[in-house]
Amino acid sequence: MKRHFVTIKDIARELNISVATVSRAMRDTYDVNQETRQLVLKKAQELNYKPNFNATGLVKNSSHNIGVVLPTITNYYFSTVITGIQEVAYKKGYNIVLYITNDSAEREMDILNELSLGNMDGLLVCVSSDSRQNDHFEQIIADGIPIVFFDRVAHDIKASKIMQDDYHGAYQAVEHLIQQGYKKIAHIAGPAGLLFTERRMEGFLAAMKDHRLPVKKEWIIHSGFSRDFGEKDALQLLQSRTRPDAIFAVNDRKAIGAMLALKKKNIRIGKQIGIIGFTNDPMCEIISPSLTTVEEPALEIGRKSCEFLLNHINKKHFQVQELTLPTKLIVRESTMRG
Repeated sequence: MKRHFVTIKDIARELNISVATVSRAMRDTYDVNQETRQLVLKKAQELNYKPNFNATGLVKNSSHNIGVVLPTITNYYFSTVITGIQEVAYKKGYNIVLYITNDSAEREMDILNELSLGNMDGLLVCVSSDSRQNDHFEQIIADGIPIVFFDRVAHDIKASKIMQDDYHGAYQAVEHLIQQGYKKIAHIAGPAGLLFTERRMEGFLAAMKDHRLPVKKEWIIHSGFSRDFGEKDALQLLQSRTRPDAIFAVNDRKAIGAMLALKKKNIRIGKQIGIIGFTNDPMCEIISPSLTTVEEPALEIGRKSCEFLLNHINKKHFQVQELTLPTKLIVRESTMRG
């Protein structure tokens, strides 16, 4: 019979408080009052809670290994982020160990539960698109392992985060379409619930509102991030009662999928339906017509996230920080009407 080890989740359930509060109480952070902290410590003692000493031991014995948890490494954005992480880590004498979740919350949880934390000084994490529970992250942080989130972040966890300016990047993308004369703009979004999906959605809606343009419910589609999803979403938009004259895609892969769908229907991209993406994947320049997009600072996100993590590892009282890096509009042929 498998032995059950008491976790901070058990303590939270017993006290009817959040896992996040238990985690912060264990770490004695400034935003938890002493009464709550004493209740947590008392309950932990009653339940015979044992922290992960392999993990907490890292404070004294550095392994000089950093874990990087990613949904995938097969696209330009994440491979560029890894390059930035490696650049900083290797200069400081740290190795990186990659863990790929295949964009699955279940796989993400399995990886984190099975990690040999005694061999890790810290983790850099981009959460999976269907990740809803964050208890496993709270447990790792409570055990003394610092985590820095990047790109897709767990927004309800008190940890350092590095992101691009998704809101203003989306606003700029939609405003560019409007300036080109497009008025019926659709948005093929990422999965609902992800912070950066929501921020790009907010930027899209704000630009439409500021320019007094209508947004139809059938012109907003949530789905995955792949090219196949982009193609399916575009075909669905073409079946709308009122066909849009432009598409803002949550990323370049979906935008390229949408372009393929339009080509199959003999629709002229730009002239009949404009398309804009988000990332600035090298494919944007290769595909014909070339794809207008919003460039993400992937290399700098990798560098900064690693710098933040090393600060958490090496400085006992390094404050949690959030950094948002600017994006840049790259205009190409897919949004040219003439």
